[in-house]
Amino acid sequence: MSKRAFEFNFDGLVGPTHNYAGLSHGNVASTANANLVARPKEAAKQGLAKMKALHDMGLKQGVLAPMERPDVFTLRKLGFTGSDAQVIIKAAKQAPKVLAACSSASSMWTANACTMAPSSDTADGKAHFTPANLANKFHRSIEHPTTGRVLKAMFNNDKHFAHHPALPMGDHFGDEGAANHTRFVDVNAEKGYGKKGLHFFVYGKYAFDSSKPAPHKYPARQTFEASQAVARLHMLDSDNVVFAQQNPHVIDKGVFHNDVISVGNGNVLFTHQKAFLNQMQVYTELEQAFDGEEFHVVEVGANDVPVEDAVKSYLFNSQLVSLEDGNMAIIAPGECETIPSVKEYLDWLVEQDTPIKEVKIFDVKQSMQNGGGPACLRQRVVLNETEVSAMNQNVLMSDDLFNQLNTWVDKRYRETLEEIDLADPSLLTESRTALDELTQILSLGSVYPFQLV
Repeated sequence: MSKRAFEFNFDGLVGPTHNYAGLSHGNVASTANANLVARPKEAAKQGLAKMKALHDMGLKQGVLAPMERPDVFTLRKLGFTGSDAQVIIKAAKQAPKVLAACSSASSMWTANACTMAPSSDTADGKAHFTPANLANKFHRSIEHPTTGRVLKAMFNNDKHFAHHPALPMGDHFGDEGAANHTRFVDVNAEKGYGKKGLHFFVYGKYAFDSSKPAPHKYPARQTFEASQAVARLHMLDSDNVVFAQQNPHVIDKGVFHNDVISVGNGNVLFTHQKAFLNQMQVYTELEQAFDGEEFHVVEVGANDVPVEDAVKSYLFNSQLVSLEDGNMAIIAPGECETIPSVKEYLDWLVEQDTPIKEVKIFDVKQSMQNGGGPACLRQRVVLNETEVSAMNQNVLMSDDLFNQLNTWVDKRYRETLEEIDLADPSLLTESRTALDELTQILSLGSVYPFQLV
């Protein structure tokens, strides 16, 4: 008998070292807001508030733990020696930008944590997870070993879950995870999200063919070859996979991931007119491969919302979610209300004949200023009833967990943090103390480097 499945949003907890170091070339907000005073406690609470609100809306919601930062283990690989405190002090004096990179809280954006495929779609009937190597940015490329351990601690049952290592490092197989991947499925079918789905992989360039179109100003972080590799690892049927290339011109305008210019859910692709190369062909391939009722493309015209406004507002870095009444809602950042073209478009959209009937606004400004909106903050995971029972229950949002985590943040997080504060060795002690407590709250066991030595 087939089992009904559900889509969970696993949001990243903002880590204790949340700061604005401007590390992400190609991410307009990240570079524009470099050196601002960050508010780690406020950032974590904004993220938790969004998680709880979606949970209260009836959506399935979980939590993904942050990284151990500063990452002294990476700093040691780079030649810094002595005690942990001495390593940080030396790095601060000799290579402050390296220390900043090793202190980044960017793992909050769990759309980049991994790509997953539900058991309904894979040849072996298991749910598959591949951590993203994030090879294009040093500060993110050091995340995947811990990400892999955290995912295994959350989905720790070999009968139901398959965990792959990240793809080989280097530009050729740059993999940015679910930020460049969307799964479409007829959610109104009997199995809901458990029906066999259509996997949409979006890449920025061909790594092994320089004659193909590519951006010039900013890097294309996801490669075609990486997308192909993940599809193979997850044992997906080729009839249920569509590959599409991002428009290089919009990458050069700050669209560093596909989820900055399009978002999908169920049978709906909500996208900008300039999102893809050969855009009409992409629509045709999706419509032909989709197994279910009508496939909806909700296209936002460049005359209605210029690409620049889409990037500033993160209109497409909203979450698109299915509600209990069968309609869909856009979970949008507050910036969508402050940019006239975007607000006017959203007010118009909910009155149209599409499945999108609501827009819900959330304040995630601390994340937005660092270059990540609501969709960046979550990883979508589809699980059937048996798999839900087999996973770690302590990472699932509840009233009790929400209260526990808010109390934990109040106790362990600093109110403010500047780049100069990263040179303070006590920040490492504070961070490790907080994370040690978090692994107990979430029943993760030993997943952080300091817990494994």
